[in-house]
Amino acid sequence: MSKRALPISREQNFPEWYQAAVRDGDMAETSPVRGCMIIKPWGWGVWERIQAELDQRIKDTGHENCYFPLFIPMSFIAKEAEHVEGFAKEMAVVTHHRLKNVGGELVVDPAAKLEEPLIVRPTSETIIGDAFQRWVKSYRDLPLLINQWANVVRWEMRTRLFLRTAEFLWQEGHTAHADRDDAMAETLKMLEVYREFAEGVLAMPVIAGEKPANERFPGADNTYSIEAMMQDGKALQAGTSHYLGTHFAEAQNIQYQNREGQLEHCHTTSWGVSTRLIGGVIMTHGDDDGLRMPPRIAPRQIVIVPMLRDKPEDKELLDYCAGLEKDLKAQGIRVLVDAKPTKSAEKRWNWVRRGAPVIVEIGGRDAAGGNVTYMRRDKLRDGDKIASHTQPREAFVSGAPALLDDIQASLFAEAKARLDGNIVTDIKTFDALADYFGAAEADDEGGAFRGWAYVAWSKPEGAVLEEIAERLKALKLTIRNAPLGQKPAEGACLFTGNPAKEYVLIGRAY
Repeated sequence: MSKRALPISREQNFPEWYQAAVRDGDMAETSPVRGCMIIKPWGWGVWERIQAELDQRIKDTGHENCYFPLFIPMSFIAKEAEHVEGFAKEMAVVTHHRLKNVGGELVVDPAAKLEEPLIVRPTSETIIGDAFQRWVKSYRDLPLLINQWANVVRWEMRTRLFLRTAEFLWQEGHTAHADRDDAMAETLKMLEVYREFAEGVLAMPVIAGEKPANERFPGADNTYSIEAMMQDGKALQAGTSHYLGTHFAEAQNIQYQNREGQLEHCHTTSWGVSTRLIGGVIMTHGDDDGLRMPPRIAPRQIVIVPMLRDKPEDKELLDYCAGLEKDLKAQGIRVLVDAKPTKSAEKRWNWVRRGAPVIVEIGGRDAAGGNVTYMRRDKLRDGDKIASHTQPREAFVSGAPALLDDIQASLFAEAKARLDGNIVTDIKTFDALADYFGAAEADDEGGAFRGWAYVAWSKPEGAVLEEIAERLKALKLTIRNAPLGQKPAEGACLFTGNPAKEYVLIGRAY
């Protein structure tokens, strides 16, 4: 069988392939509100698995979940100048609280203007800081460690399902500490939680590092990220962790009494990941047949497709499939029997496009012989043919957990080889950098594959850094991060010629 499940390949047009993978994989669709998305059951099931896995890790590090309002008084945002500047162009503002009927038409009631405009939550540092200044009184109250799962709104002009939408879902952690060392340890600890989660659960290899000054979160002293390489060579910022210093504490009067009875400002952090992780999983693992879900986040890890023929024998076949389902569930596996009265080939391709890790097809001969015929979604094809495997039922059931583990490891190994094999380290001049990445036109609509460049730089700030950022912007490039744990830098800065202080990753990004 040589047909492909998707109408377009990654090589033909990666952005269009991505849209087709999301659509045909039944993950999400655009909503009547521009820039917002409807997450469909299969996509929501993936998010639920991400939530469950990550939430446990967050709690294991001592954090507690809570919830803060969607609406934030504008005066709260205005207390932190850098924060306002960073989000001003993305904020949605509520100015009135009711409508009225005028001649059969609903209009905004001018008499219902709010005394103070409300900002629809772009992030929660300001409103959580207001609570922290009430909750923290003494060193005994520290560290204060909280997290919330919520939606946020950032009014993006160019949107793409999961990757960049006006409203998206995320978790945001917020913590307060007695001193810089404790807050910085928290910042790096949560970055490591994200790195381990991305690699261990999403099978998505990442590089953890510090962002340059011009890429910091508004109001932060230090911003750290995990960066993942997509199949088109672009970087995806998959998670961030910020050391906020005392900026927000000073703006919102978050103080504590130390052991000597003196008042000090807290050091705060924030960190988060969002539904863009789902977009990252799609672009990391998908193929020309559609999605390939890592088993640890697949809503259904094994899908059983009975080959029904609308005959009396179907009852025995369904009974066999139900028994197989029961046996697999006893192994702790998320499994589904797709008994819809649809042609089995159509159902198979439906689950191929969705990326179910293992697709089992059971016909009358399988049931009669006590066998199981299955396909691995990570290795679906042998050339142009579908690669199927047949095992005795007992062997398949007992080996199913190991099979899923092998698929998880296989997806990670494939993506890790891509990441490691597409970071160039021999670029020493800006002209060579420009030559490597080519013309700036090779952007969203295709162009030659390029990975990332690992280059030496002198860690400039201020006007020099802004000039560098503009030069990179002309090539549609950004500095992704300075990887943690790197060897000491040697040679000259690619941009200034000054002695290098560290290495940074440069690439095109989502």
